Amino acid sequence: MCERGIRTFEDYCRNTLALSVVPALKRISHLPIIVDPSHATGHQYLIEPMSLAAVAAGADGLLLEVHPDPEHALTDAAQQVDIAQFQRIMQRLRRIAEAVDRSL
Repeated sequence: MCERGIRTFEDYCRNTLALSVVPALKRISHLPIIVDPSHATGHQYLIEPMSLAAVAAGADGLLLEVHPDPEHALTDAAQQVDIAQFQRIMQRLRRIAEAVDRSL
């Protein structure tokens, strides 16, 4: 299952990333829950904090759009992180996972 956000009246982000669905679905399903903060938020600067929150909420995986030069990506440039950002996110995700007794 993949959480990619829900449509709401709020229009600052593409969608509202409903992270409360992660533990709710884990309670009623045996399926892995993947979160896509890139698509859900549509903003590069929101990807890292929402990724950290998703792991803390119990997500089994993340979909992150990574591009070596996001500004020149042919599509979805605003929702991609570069390689250095991705490495920093992964470092922080390991610490969050450890703090909530999980591993990457």
